[in-house]
Amino acid sequence: MQLQITDEVSQLKAVILGTAQSNGPTPKIEDCYDPKSKIHVAAGTYPLEADMVKEMEAVAAVFEKYNVKVYRPEIIQDYNQIFSRDIAFVIDDKLVKANILPDRDREYEAIQYVIDQIDPEKVIVLPEECHIEGGDVMPWGDYIFVGTYSGDDYSQFITARTNTDAVIALQENFPDKVVKSFELRKSNTDPKENALHLDCCFQPLGNGKAIIHKNGFLVESEYEWLVDLFGKQNLFEITKEEMYNMNSNVFSISENVVISEQNFTRLNSWLRENGFVVEEVPYAEIAKQEGLLRCSTMPLIRA
Repeated sequence: MQLQITDEVSQLKAVILGTAQSNGPTPKIEDCYDPKSKIHVAAGTYPLEADMVKEMEAVAAVFEKYNVKVYRPEIIQDYNQIFSRDIAFVIDDKLVKANILPDRDREYEAIQYVIDQIDPEKVIVLPEECHIEGGDVMPWGDYIFVGTYSGDDYSQFITARTNTDAVIALQENFPDKVVKSFELRKSNTDPKENALHLDCCFQPLGNGKAIIHKNGFLVESEYEWLVDLFGKQNLFEITKEEMYNMNSNVFSISENVVISEQNFTRLNSWLRENGFVVEEVPYAEIAKQEGLLRCSTMPLIRA
């Protein structure tokens, strides 16, 4: 397999879509990886497997409509395998194995059959001290945008997923790119004050547009850098509530086609006004785990 990913919006040809099958029982609060899941476990509203399977199949149907080759993880009994973006990511023609939370290591094993189709020299395994997840990494032409957290209290945040060591390692592995990092706001308890990954508060789209949430960025000048790059007139600024509902976590099939959650009324209207074809799917149950469409997809080839 010849990998090719240089941005977030070129025509999608092949993708790994996670699976909600055999997702396991509702976790205990202390076993949750993010504050939003904790809230739903406590409230008794944590999503049911059957509902999440139905939502993911709706996305698979959209991919089929656009002739995208879809790979799914091998099923591991009673194991959450929805968020395939976290476990690896592609930049140019290389796949980088993410160093994720140790409890999630088996998720990578479940896509080994895909990895086996890639030239081993094109698979990068980062050193152990590099913590990184694919939701924090966005190839964008000459840039690689990376969400990070470099505070001294990094180890106290289960929501801090990408560290400075990983940012440096990306620059070393992709010397021709400009690796631009962004400090993200983290909270273990309040999902409205927590940008779990960069794609929870920012998402580039086709036609020079992007979605952004200012409060997700810890450093205002880094937020302003993105505003200057894209132009304020091209940005859809989402509210704290919309960030909580994962409005920035949509997924582009091409420059003009975006998969979005059906309840994102304000965003979907703006997208259509700006010339996008919006493929609406139900994804509100999966969103309860602080992840959405970009989180559950890992692109392999874009034309």
